[in-house]
Amino acid sequence: MAHDYAKDFYTSKEWIKCRIGYMLSQNYVCERCGDAAKICHHKIYITPSNIYDPNITLNWDLLEALCQDCHNEEHHKASITQDGLGFDEDGNLVQKYVPPIGY
Repeated sequence: MAHDYAKDFYTSKEWIKCRIGYMLSQNYVCERCGDAAKICHHKIYITPSNIYDPNITLNWDLLEALCQDCHNEEHHKASITQDGLGFDEDGNLVQKYVPPIGY
C-alpha cells in the first residue's frame, strides 16, 4: 500500500505509462527468480524528498520487475511471519504452498 505522500504519484498517468512500459519490456518476468512479475519496484525507495524527481521515479535503470514473494523479501528482509506463511498480492496473510518431498 502506498504511503499517503505517494498516492498521487502512483495514480499519475506518467507513472502508469512508465510502469506498463517497463513491465512489458521485462515480459512480466521477475528479474530475481523468473516467476510472474506483478510489481514494478523502485530500486531507490521513494520518499517525500525524491517523489517529484523523475530521474528517480521514472528512470527505467532504477526499476525492477518483481513477483510478490521477491517484493515481500525486499521490503521484509527480516522474517515477519512464521515459516510457511507469506503475503498474497493483496497483502493478505496466507499459507504458502510447499510441494511434498519427492516431487
